[in-house]
Amino acid sequence: MPNDTESKTDSKARTPAPRLRKPDATDGADIWALIQDCKPLDENSMYCNLVQADHFRDTCVLAEVDGDILGWVSGHMIPDQDALFVWQVAVSPRARGMGLGRQMLFELLERDACDGATALKTTITRDNAASWALFRSFARQLGGTLSDAPHFERETHFDGHHDTEHMVTITLPRSQLARAA
Repeated sequence: MPNDTESKTDSKARTPAPRLRKPDATDGADIWALIQDCKPLDENSMYCNLVQADHFRDTCVLAEVDGDILGWVSGHMIPDQDALFVWQVAVSPRARGMGLGRQMLFELLERDACDGATALKTTITRDNAASWALFRSFARQLGGTLSDAPHFERETHFDGHHDTEHMVTITLPRSQLARAA
């Protein structure tokens, strides 16, 4: 007969590995609902998430298990730059601690649409410890260099209504860039 510890371990529901895929327009409402569940992420309109899933699907990643959306990364290639901008990373509270955010970022870098990227960029406020931890961990695992500087400033850009967003830049190492060769 198993002891109490074994019974508790056996009875814990394990989440199967999520399937990572490109989104489509029918995912817009579910993406919006996920973001609502991931405070303190900025909440865009449902229409914005629908357009991201439809028009920018090649630079966005959706993570799902049995049709349940557990993760989302939205991004785009910055015009006239060889840089992928990651707009938002959302991981359901039910899927945290699994490294899903990093997995989705690596999936994104494997996309043909991101082949020309020499850097990954994102903006983060100073108080967003979870995002700093994710991108620092990602840069370490990737072997890239992370730097940051104030970009969208509280008074200059947000009229005092939002904290300064720091532009985080992660250089992509040559080994990552040569993956398709």
